[in-house]
Amino acid sequence: MAEAHQAVAFQFTVTPEGLDFHLSREAVKQLYLAGISSWKKRLVRAKNSFLTGVYPASPSSWMVVVMATAGSFYCQVDPSLGMIARIRHCLPESRLLSYESRTMVSTALFSTGVWLSAVLLFRQALKLLLSYHGWMFEPHGKMSRSTRIWVALMKVLSVRKPLLYSFQTSLPKLPVPPVEATITRYLESVRPLMDDEKYSKMEALAKEFKEKTAPRLQKYLILKSWWTTNYVSDWWEQYIYLRSRSPLMVNSNYYAMDFLYVTPSHIQAARAGNTVHAILLYRRKLDRGEIPPVSTRGAGGVWVGAVGSGAPVGQWASPAPHPHGSGCWTLGPAVGVSWGVEVVGLGGFAGEWASPAPHSHAPSARPPGRPWVGAAACGSEWVPWAEARARFFSHGKNKASLDAIERAAFFLTLDEEEHGYSPGQEGCMDAYAKSLLHGQCYDRWCRRPVCHGCTSPQCRAAIEGSYRLAKALADDVDFCCFQFSSFGKGLIKKCRTSPDAFIQISLQLAHFRDKGSFCLTYEASMTRLFREGRTETVRSCTAESTAFVRSMGDTRQTRAERQRLFKLAAEKHQHMYRMAMTGAGIDRHLFCLYVVSRYLGVQSPFLAQVLSEPWRLSTSQTPQQQLKLCDLNKYPDHVSSGGGFGPVADDGYGVSYIIAGENLITFHVSSKFSSSETDSKRFGRNIRQAMLDVAELFD
Repeated sequence: MAEAHQAVAFQFTVTPEGLDFHLSREAVKQLYLAGISSWKKRLVRAKNSFLTGVYPASPSSWMVVVMATAGSFYCQVDPSLGMIARIRHCLPESRLLSYESRTMVSTALFSTGVWLSAVLLFRQALKLLLSYHGWMFEPHGKMSRSTRIWVALMKVLSVRKPLLYSFQTSLPKLPVPPVEATITRYLESVRPLMDDEKYSKMEALAKEFKEKTAPRLQKYLILKSWWTTNYVSDWWEQYIYLRSRSPLMVNSNYYAMDFLYVTPSHIQAARAGNTVHAILLYRRKLDRGEIPPVSTRGAGGVWVGAVGSGAPVGQWASPAPHPHGSGCWTLGPAVGVSWGVEVVGLGGFAGEWASPAPHSHAPSARPPGRPWVGAAACGSEWVPWAEARARFFSHGKNKASLDAIERAAFFLTLDEEEHGYSPGQEGCMDAYAKSLLHGQCYDRWCRRPVCHGCTSPQCRAAIEGSYRLAKALADDVDFCCFQFSSFGKGLIKKCRTSPDAFIQISLQLAHFRDKGSFCLTYEASMTRLFREGRTETVRSCTAESTAFVRSMGDTRQTRAERQRLFKLAAEKHQHMYRMAMTGAGIDRHLFCLYVVSRYLGVQSPFLAQVLSEPWRLSTSQTPQQQLKLCDLNKYPDHVSSGGGFGPVADDGYGVSYIIAGENLITFHVSSKFSSSETDSKRFGRNIRQAMLDVAELFD
């Protein structure tokens, strides 16, 4: 290990003859390479910062401006209108600088000033263009004149290939919506969920809040939006991600599956090696800013390649260790034994990587008496975990092991059991999902992890207690993961609606059939059109969707009427999604108003009621990122199964779905066995039938 080399790099002893000095040549070499690596990283980051700062201009454009100005000046044409002469006059006279030399320096300085002014002008123009969101609200297949002009200008300003953060500082700030508009949209969203009496009480609370408390809170929030890049992101990270005291496993973490039908290799170590290699390739692109910014598509079919990267990578809350280490900590199959593997040389950007070949042999049995220390990271709540860390892992071998693990780039777990899609094997995808989400409760790292080496009975007792909690949490998760292959987005588009709206309305129908009632529904949307944007909530249960759902159970309703109600529901959903993406959502604004009220010590019954409402149906669509890497028309077997997450409410469902290709949608449904109101397999059957029933309306 590099730490061992550094420890013995320099040794000296005091002898009667003087100081005996020993130098480790290998250690000095490693330190030299580490220094070279550090400087290379700094240079690359400095270069990327410069290129990002002057985008959409480039260093070559500066040379063009300098040469054009110099050529014009020497052709007896002064484009500076005397500015070059004034700059030359201000330069100190010296024998080292002749008249011609001072003229050249003056020309370069003037040209640089013109170039920087143009850069600022172009960046302001880009910022204004990125503030235009009218393209999102245009009908599919149609484009207004203003949008056409906007597209043309965006193409002109985006002609140079951008780096990852080229658009970041040009993105507009997330606007603070008017309080009255947010409250109006909130009341509209809860109307189909409340009877007249409850709704009247909520209206009264909202009115009191709007007239008495909200104006003061809104002023503080607007002030915060002026001096921060995003008025939501820092509080969202602090209070939603970092202040939670529940175990991360099941409650916060998520999982992602591999290809559905294809397994590149059945040799576990080979797949592990290639996975590590691919992750490091991606990390190098990330460090160099070579990953292109995220693009999005408008309702009019406009591809916008200048949306930017949203929140900087690295700000997202993650249970993984720090991403800038050079090692990989590997967990052996089902035994809770971990060991470190050096995967990147000290050369850093130019360092030599380990070959993606099998790198170690995993132990085949759990050593006797070895505690399941992974359970301490998975099952414990934050306060007990912090106490155990301070008590058992703050000194000695445990501290050294913990420090080594936390410096690793990531964790790689080698499972003993094989999971995946097996045609004809019922429940295989359910077991696959549970394995990815929580594993055996001791072979996953869910937060800053701990390492083996515990010997005290108190430490063992703490780990065993965490394991029991993690096991109970994992055993309570009810998963149903299935492929819906009757149709995909190809048929949905023939219904003249968006696939996401189609699925969300079908989920409302399925939930009503499953529970006999409607519930507050969460769908995640992005706010990456704004600087450091993260997510916003789309409240998918609307008055329009509930009207359609009720019509499906009313035998008196005609097919034409159901089609009309469905189109109204779909249009409403798409409108709400666009509003959320353009900064006019509901929940992030109310959340920030609540945070301000807590800082000021102001009690608001309205905000307390809003933030206490449970999301009994939490949904999310997994984006199909692999389309850029693989042509699914040519390789239809290379579709992804997407990923999923645990239920948000104890008596609710979590639903994730991925629209893969033209004829496949994969659903991941989660709930808890302990709830008598939920059954993931039953809900999965209702989803299948609801999708078919909605599609039948348009046959």
